[in-house]
Amino acid sequence: MKNMQLFVNDLTVIDFSYLCSERGVVGESWIVDVLLSGDLNAESMVLDFGIVKKQIKAIIDDCVDHKLVLPVQNPALSITESKRSKHLYVDFNLADKPLFLQSPGEAFAQIDTGKITEESVTRYLEAVIKQQLPENVQGIELTLRAENIDGSYYHYTHGLKKHDGNCQRIAHGHRSTISIFENDTRSVALEQQWCQRWQDIYLASACDQVTLAEIELSDFAENNLQPDHQFFSYYAPQGRFDIAVRAGVSEVVDCDSTVELLADYIARQLKAQNSDNSFKVVAYEGVGKGAIASV
Repeated sequence: MKNMQLFVNDLTVIDFSYLCSERGVVGESWIVDVLLSGDLNAESMVLDFGIVKKQIKAIIDDCVDHKLVLPVQNPALSITESKRSKHLYVDFNLADKPLFLQSPGEAFAQIDTGKITEESVTRYLEAVIKQQLPENVQGIELTLRAENIDGSYYHYTHGLKKHDGNCQRIAHGHRSTISIFENDTRSVALEQQWCQRWQDIYLASACDQVTLAEIELSDFAENNLQPDHQFFSYYAPQGRFDIAVRAGVSEVVDCDSTVELLADYIARQLKAQNSDNSFKVVAYEGVGKGAIASV
């Protein structure tokens, strides 16, 4: 059969966080395009679009989406088995931004690289997907790309303990833009202020904060905590989640960190600073979705 190529642009968006030696924990959102090459099958197709959109998307989601992606060759990173069944300790012992976690193993994606980049994640996903494609499909080429945002944006990491799905994982994230209107007029200055405030931030809910005595971490983590480490923990359907993060790279909010309540949180903060004005906050969670709050 004739060799052909099949493409699907905007197949999916992966929302995740990753560990970086320079930036600490980074929330990210990448759009995924896919290009398949191979011989035509008995249906005169390389692969049915329905299979591409369901099966390949499902593989990508299962491998990376809503996970913390770990560069296993990074010398600052240690991954060990937790005392809890099917849980892992992850210790990222950076000099200024040490981060320590315990989570179910399924909350992490381990990639054999020293640095998480679009290229390293692409190669990882292509290798996994290729093993599950029909014999007539000889090649796969993924393109991972950030949304083209005309304006300010921020990267945040969080977890949602009340969520039944993968949002419950305590360290997944997003790259998001925001629009802020003051008295019905867009304020670029306020947008920039919030994007600077939440640049590479960990957003934690006050109700999830625990003490040092209550947190579950590795022995290594407990011996390398800094005085300003804050501790957050909760149980969710997938298991127990724990994280220790320094105060300078986190913000504790008085609500759950759903996009709806984050939009409301920002609006309330703005209103408290200038009670005479009205504010509307259009907050995004990754690409093409979000919430609006007005005060």
